Amino acid sequence: MKKRLFISVIGESKATKTNYQIAERIGHLLGQHDAVVFCGGTTGVMEAVCKGVKSSGKGITVGILPSSRRKTANKYVDIPIPTGVGYARNKYVVKSGQAIIAVGGSYGTLTEIGYALNYKIPVIGINTWKFTKKGHEKPPIKYVKTPEQAVKLAINIARKSKD
Repeated sequence: MKKRLFISVIGESKATKTNYQIAERIGHLLGQHDAVVFCGGTTGVMEAVCKGVKSSGKGITVGILPSSRRKTANKYVDIPIPTGVGYARNKYVVKSGQAIIAVGGSYGTLTEIGYALNYKIPVIGINTWKFTKKGHEKPPIKYVKTPEQAVKLAINIARKSKD
């Protein structure tokens, strides 16, 4: 039986044009790998990544929604999961992935990166938060410049995952 690849894509709900295009390309590439792609299921980067997956003709999109209503999902979500817990859903978006790709981002994305680092889930960043804290080692985020690099890393991580 083929091992499923579970990738979470996180990012801003009000995406810049550049980040929207990057997320859409990431989605398309993940779809070509027949990945299950988790996201917050609403607008911006979340919509773009789902749209990209659908354009590939393969893959599955799962939207873990902040609201308690399925209809709040963007039209490219295959499986909407209404949580009714608001931003607390960010934890579930992160825990669903074997690897995380962060595209751009606001404070919600920052919390998701924090969850991923605490849970030791690898994070790949493109146009996203960069931070250090004096007296602490640099966070283990792999920063890349292209969607192709991000997807290659995420797929390799997911393939090696024991989860």
